Amino acid sequence: MKGPTILHCDCNSFFASVETVLNPAYKNVPMAVCGSAEDRRGIVLAKNELAKKFGVQTAETIYSAKKKCPALVIADPHYDRYVEYSRRVNQIYARYTDIIEPFGIDESWLDVTASFKLFGSGEEIAERIRREVKEELGITVSIGVSFNKTFAKLGSDYKKPDAVTVINEENFRSIVYPLPVSDLLFVGKKTAERLLQMNVRTVGDLANVSLPLLEHSFGKHGTLLHRCATGEEDSPVTVPTDEVKSIGRGCTFRRDLLTREECYIGLLHLCEQIGEQLRAKGLVGSTVSLKIKDEYLVSIQRQKALTAPTDLSKEILALAYEILCEQWKSGKPIRMLTVTVTGLMKKSEVSEQISLFDDPKTRMNEKEEKIEKTKDSIRQKFGSSAIFAGSVMDEDLGLYRKHK
Repeated sequence: MKGPTILHCDCNSFFASVETVLNPAYKNVPMAVCGSAEDRRGIVLAKNELAKKFGVQTAETIYSAKKKCPALVIADPHYDRYVEYSRRVNQIYARYTDIIEPFGIDESWLDVTASFKLFGSGEEIAERIRREVKEELGITVSIGVSFNKTFAKLGSDYKKPDAVTVINEENFRSIVYPLPVSDLLFVGKKTAERLLQMNVRTVGDLANVSLPLLEHSFGKHGTLLHRCATGEEDSPVTVPTDEVKSIGRGCTFRRDLLTREECYIGLLHLCEQIGEQLRAKGLVGSTVSLKIKDEYLVSIQRQKALTAPTDLSKEILALAYEILCEQWKSGKPIRMLTVTVTGLMKKSEVSEQISLFDDPKTRMNEKEEKIEKTKDSIRQKFGSSAIFAGSVMDEDLGLYRKHK
């Protein structure tokens, strides 16, 4: 390849593959990793190849999957093990390059341009990675090799499982152009629908649409779509930094929330977790965002600035509840709430322009901070469920779970 050589590595049926390593009995049966039906997370998170043959799909309900495959075996998720296997997979990638950009827990882009002298061509490196992941971890990975990130990802999707696909300057039109336009990285459902209205069905169709027309129809996103389809997309593989840009928590409740009191309890649960994490990282935030999802999975999201950057759960809760009261009609069922704090900065670097001599708010915040830090210490010593608000413990929304 003339330019950079980029790999996109995608672990096949990652959750299901890890569960099969942990429990080999799953190897010869149709199996799916699913969320808890009791807690309204009863959907398929991942499925193995045998389940795929019955038409079981990710994100469909357990009920629907069982109708397609009555013998489907349901496995509970073990997220801590998935994180561990993700870390180990990326350690194998790091043998060949230090330019690695994770894309979710089971996918990563690798720039191996500077690795040829040590390990051979991009295809040779991809084959080595594929074998080593399989032999050392017992799971499989599909890898796309190309000259940009977009086509590398298309390559990893092209042949599954356990395969390597090379898409280069010579063959990309024959491989990529016949693919559905919805396969392209930046084409979501709504964009695909609008493109279909323009009679654009394949990546090749998109590549042949004039740039001015795409820009007129999609604005700046139209430029990106054109570059992705024609192979001109050239964003670099970016190594993530340790900088945290937001801290948030969300919850799908065991039953719909119907009153403001119930919403307050849900927000209290989320904001206490956020405040604890902010304090643990020595950060404060300046903006609170609230996402509300109703019984029909329709979402709205609003945000407001705090009067001053804070790490206090109580202040985050007050603003989140204020947003909810302004945006939500009492009695309309709420399925899910998500609170996010953004505009993060180091607490040590924040200088408030306030009087330190006789400011009641300062004294009140210092008192509240001591209370919240005391609760943090108790949770760190005895576990996250060691101290809960009484309202959270007494409700039936599925928030309080006593961990052994």
